[in-house]
Amino acid sequence: MSIKQTAHDFCEACDAGKGWEVCQEWCTPDATFSVQADALAEIKTLAEYTEWAKGLLTPMPDAHAEFKSLTVDEDASRAILFAVFHGTHTVDAGNGAPTGKTVASDYVYVLDFDGGKIRHMTKVWNDVHALTQVGWM
Repeated sequence: MSIKQTAHDFCEACDAGKGWEVCQEWCTPDATFSVQADALAEIKTLAEYTEWAKGLLTPMPDAHAEFKSLTVDEDASRAILFAVFHGTHTVDAGNGAPTGKTVASDYVYVLDFDGGKIRHMTKVWNDVHALTQVGWM
């Protein structure tokens, strides 16, 4: 499978809330995660991130990603995906009544590969902007 196809399939599953049980197929077992966003500061592995993404579907069951662009640098074994996360807070997930507010949040995934598997993902995301839109800040 190509890096591009692996990146697409992983991102599609991750952003659809499939969790690590499904997403691990495309990753090394110890795949790492990094982001410069306080909302995700404690998450250090891709397994943890995919479970966090899965959890977003509880308060926002309509959540979905709109993929805008997927680029691959074969020489660097890297894929870069630009997308927009959409969702509406309609369900109380134990942290407060639904705000009814929607979010449309831009983000980028930078996926580094090793032997055809994702070994690290960096997320570029403005968490303050996204959380303010949905009424969580």
